[in-house]
Amino acid sequence: MSIRIENTVYPSTPQWKAAIRGMRNAKRSWDKSDTDDTGIGEADMKLMRNLVQAGSSHRKFLRMLPVITDITAPSYWVAELDTYKLGTTRNSCSFMHTGTMKPFTKDDFSVEDETKAAGIDLILWLLNILRDNYLVSKDESEFREIRNLLPSGYNIRFTWSANYETLLNIYNQRKSHRLPEWHTFCEWIEQLPYFKEICLTEKE
Repeated sequence: MSIRIENTVYPSTPQWKAAIRGMRNAKRSWDKSDTDDTGIGEADMKLMRNLVQAGSSHRKFLRMLPVITDITAPSYWVAELDTYKLGTTRNSCSFMHTGTMKPFTKDDFSVEDETKAAGIDLILWLLNILRDNYLVSKDESEFREIRNLLPSGYNIRFTWSANYETLLNIYNQRKSHRLPEWHTFCEWIEQLPYFKEICLTEKE
């Protein structure tokens, strides 16, 4: 598994309207807004594209468009995602509370090619021995040893929130990254409502 993204919550129609209203505050051009419950109007779309192209200080309306989603991904990728702190929140499943609730299996890890990952069986064997010992002894040193030996391919499930400005920043910085997880993530960003039309279209 690379990464799994699911249960995404998009900006609501009232949130789009509020962001557009805020976008038009600078010139008090609310009367020119043509967005309604059926979608974003052409005039508002044109202004949004132009502001996006003008730079981050002009496109503050993007920060008013929240996105929340559930992600399951290997810890090495989550560490990179966590470099984006502004405008994001991550709420993860706790390994401290749930990490030893069940035996470790291959499904707990991102293994791209099992024919090249023979070591995973040895790792699983060792982790499950330590888990069994910990469940009997409740010795915290056994638990810490499990944490120390977990490969960076161990999958983490979490709920993550951001906004369109943060997502545009991530997209621009990571779309050509060598890790395939970033390609999957950027493809997900492209599918967000109006993201391509607003953020990936040239200024008019």
